[in-house]
Amino acid sequence: MAKPKPYRLHLSSSDDLVTPYEAVRAGFVALALEKNRRATPFVEQARALKIITATVSTPTELSKIEEIQPALLTAAGVSDKAAGHLHPKDKTDAIQGLIENFLAPAGSNFVEELVFRFLLTRGDTLGGSMRNVGGLLAQRKLSRAIISTLALSSVSYQWLHATNNTWTPMSEDDSDIELHLRGLSWRKGKKRRPIIYNLTVPFLKNNVDLCLFNCSQTELKTKLGLTNSYIALGELKGGIDPAGADEHWKTARTALIRIRDVFTQDGLKPHTFFIGAAIAKKMAQEIWADLEVGTLENAANLTAENQVASLARWLCNL
Repeated sequence: MAKPKPYRLHLSSSDDLVTPYEAVRAGFVALALEKNRRATPFVEQARALKIITATVSTPTELSKIEEIQPALLTAAGVSDKAAGHLHPKDKTDAIQGLIENFLAPAGSNFVEELVFRFLLTRGDTLGGSMRNVGGLLAQRKLSRAIISTLALSSVSYQWLHATNNTWTPMSEDDSDIELHLRGLSWRKGKKRRPIIYNLTVPFLKNNVDLCLFNCSQTELKTKLGLTNSYIALGELKGGIDPAGADEHWKTARTALIRIRDVFTQDGLKPHTFFIGAAIAKKMAQEIWADLEVGTLENAANLTAENQVASLARWLCNL
């Protein structure tokens, strides 16, 4: 009896891929909670700024408080990134402009004006970070599914820390590590299986959301440019807004076609897959058609727990 295609283990038709309204609603709530979580440090900074400046009588005295100069620069509308390109005199001029043009005219309410303007710039920073949050939430969900699959099989793993770029062995308490990782590695038989998120593949000259390799994590640097090192490549789209779903799929589909074409030139056909949070009916039909003809090997709706678990198990067994 022929082995069933991997996607058939959790999908029976294109309808199974469609994101229901309840999942869209839950996704927007999750994004709102994440936005509030990320906003907390900025709110606390604003509170601290208000306390420090509460004893100051006039706006001009603010420029003499050394510890709040970065905060004044932020309130002046200068982002952290922009501040790194400014000379000291430029920063001083920006702060002076803030004091003369906005804080002084506010009269006795200059502290509140300062705090509001500080939060305004920090809000822009938060908005920028939120543009990528859907992808991060998707990574976390898939990572936890992979970790759970490995744990059930008593397979040990290592995880790549997103900040210091070091591999860390698994521990008994693995709670919340998905918040900090950008890769996992485990053993399949005698081979190692590292999986890396958001990787620029040299011969594709493009970023791929997820790559699974047939090498040890210590060999990755030397194997990135070799097509035969790749076992699977996939696109992971965590945006939940239905308005952007088709565009995400078109981008992902173009990337997957390019992956297939480049590997075909070397006589190779790695496993390809797509995972999306917002999948509309027409989009689901296109994904299903690609699965049926074999141009795409697996797919799942990120909001469907059983589908994500099934695809994670498939990855772990490649």
